[in-house]
Amino acid sequence: MIWLSGLWLVVALIATGILLTSLYSRALDTSLTETLEFHAESLAGALLATGDPLSERIRLADPRFDRPRSGWYWTVRNTDGDLYNLSTSVVGIDLPELDAPANVLGVRTDTYEDAFATEIRAVERTVSLDGERYRILVTGSLSEILELVGEFRGQTFIVLGAVGIMLAMMSGLVARFALKPIDRLSAAIEGVREGENTRVVGAFPREIAPLAEEVNELLRSNSEIIERARNQVGNLAHGLKTPIAVLRNEASASDSQIAQIVVSETDKMSTLVSTYLERARLTARTSIVGKRSDTSAVVTRLARVMAKIHPQRSVRCVADPETTPWFRGDEADLEEIVGNLLDNACKWASDTVQLEAGSASGATGAMVVLRIEDDGPGLSSEEIEQVMRRGVRLDEKTPGSGLGLDIVKELVDVYGGAITFSASRLGGLLVELTLPAARATGSVRSGPA
Repeated sequence: MIWLSGLWLVVALIATGILLTSLYSRALDTSLTETLEFHAESLAGALLATGDPLSERIRLADPRFDRPRSGWYWTVRNTDGDLYNLSTSVVGIDLPELDAPANVLGVRTDTYEDAFATEIRAVERTVSLDGERYRILVTGSLSEILELVGEFRGQTFIVLGAVGIMLAMMSGLVARFALKPIDRLSAAIEGVREGENTRVVGAFPREIAPLAEEVNELLRSNSEIIERARNQVGNLAHGLKTPIAVLRNEASASDSQIAQIVVSETDKMSTLVSTYLERARLTARTSIVGKRSDTSAVVTRLARVMAKIHPQRSVRCVADPETTPWFRGDEADLEEIVGNLLDNACKWASDTVQLEAGSASGATGAMVVLRIEDDGPGLSSEEIEQVMRRGVRLDEKTPGSGLGLDIVKELVDVYGGAITFSASRLGGLLVELTLPAARATGSVRSGPA
């Protein structure tokens, strides 16, 4: 809007300047012609009053007719071209005869250059005296008018340029003031996305208030849909668990081959039901906007828990609450991601596990960076590719279902993060997590995020 209005303003001001200059030039040209006609009438009156074309009383009071090369001249000639009287300024100049046709009043008007390359406007009229006809020629400098028009054009465009700048500044201020409610609405929606609020709050003009209400209604409807879906998945899972448990118990009481197959398959069914119930719960939770978690508090707490679960391992945690940004998501999801990876590191480490939390800049904004490394045997590139597959386990002797890393990867993808595996400086495996960071707020922390 600002650029389009500015472009139109430039076009309008240029057109205004051209129009004003044209009107001014036309007014000066008309004024010059009228002045010359008035001087011609004055000379004709003096000629008729004196009755002598050679009389010294035939003169004009305008001093420009006394100045040579001024472009202002007058002469009195007969129809044969004989010169009878002239102005002082004509000395040494030969004025040509006009070729333009006369109007209904017998007045000729033409434009030409004199001997000094001065463009002049000439008016000629005929007067009869004692049976003799005399031609009175009066000229004026048109170059002076052109110079005045040029000066006027320059001054006009300077003034219009200043006016245009002031109008553009005013338009920009008005546009910024008018669009401030849009900025406030954008900030409010961003606050919801960042987890600072659960709904759009603020006072908005009546033009955009319905939009804020629709966004809040969309958030409410989304939460209700997710809650209903979560309840339905939970009810389905609980409804399946009981029949599966009955089948397992009944089959366990028999030693037949069919009973063993039933026990094996019901165990798989129970694992799948638990896994997909957990995934549905996690997906529903990560789909709800308006949540944020203290990264440093979560990883510090997890490090203490893992140190108690694996007392034979040394678990070190480096997370400065002043410089570590908050995670833009649910706290339970962050615990699920970091907890799985930290538990795996403790299982495979020989002695030391280290957890570091920091920040980085990504394509979508600030990111939380978590580094989990151990001094265990590590993984080759082929093993890294295998371990990211669903349910794949490299060591069947280590307790676990093999679904932990798969759930971690799924959660990371849901949040738009990334996970990489590489060699650790401790000699084992380095897992690097990149997750979206919440926007820093004064009420949360004074340090950068």
